[in-house]
Amino acid sequence: MKLNLKNPIVFFDLETTGMDVVNDRVVEISYLKVYPDGRKEGKTFLVNPETPIPPEVTQIHGISDRDVEDAPTFRELAQTLAGEFEGCDFAGYNSNKFDVPLLAEEFLRANVEFDLKKRKFVDVMVIFQKMEQRNLAAAYRFYCNKELENAHSAEADTYATFEILQAQIDRYDELQNDIDELSKFSSHNRNADFAGRIIYDDNGVEVFNFGKYKGVPVEEVFERDPGYFSWIMNADFPRYTKNVLTSIKLRKLSR
Repeated sequence: MKLNLKNPIVFFDLETTGMDVVNDRVVEISYLKVYPDGRKEGKTFLVNPETPIPPEVTQIHGISDRDVEDAPTFRELAQTLAGEFEGCDFAGYNSNKFDVPLLAEEFLRANVEFDLKKRKFVDVMVIFQKMEQRNLAAAYRFYCNKELENAHSAEADTYATFEILQAQIDRYDELQNDIDELSKFSSHNRNADFAGRIIYDDNGVEVFNFGKYKGVPVEEVFERDPGYFSWIMNADFPRYTKNVLTSIKLRKLSR
């Protein structure tokens, strides 16, 4: 089934130096841009992470330090990517939890303005987990009746994800062919930041989603424990999370 799109949607996958959103870096990005009229265009870039790729990670995705030594850095690619992604929604596999937060961090590190909060995000893995409880290779086999070759290559995973979402819409009548609805369905929480450290409660209030103040409104914590904000700002949290918390603090102070 053809996707019912209001905006172009970018299916993307990142290969990285590890799974830490704060400290790890992109070594490969592949994306497939699908337009409302059905046109598709895809690109894949190797990226120099400017830090060594651990050997155990190379064993997973096959990308070594030698492969990326002459590749552009993310900072060098950021403006081009921002232009390609402008006005697009996004989709991926486990993207809401990892790829989107890491992409946001990379844009911030590159000092390139790109407001991902304006976009819709469809996480094919969440749809899959809610419907069938499997991994990407099993999803590809289940929905598309194909074996996923070159798994853990960004390009193969990206194109498989696109095919799986199309098949999911065909298979489940309750899934609306609408990116707004798919975005809502494939999210576990309404995140205020991309890493899910701050979420919105049922009343639209930002609350902490971790630690001793989990479920407590952020503004209430800042009033009750002023040092908590300073601790987060000096600790190993994503930059975007810190930016969100700073905005909430400034909003509170301006009242």
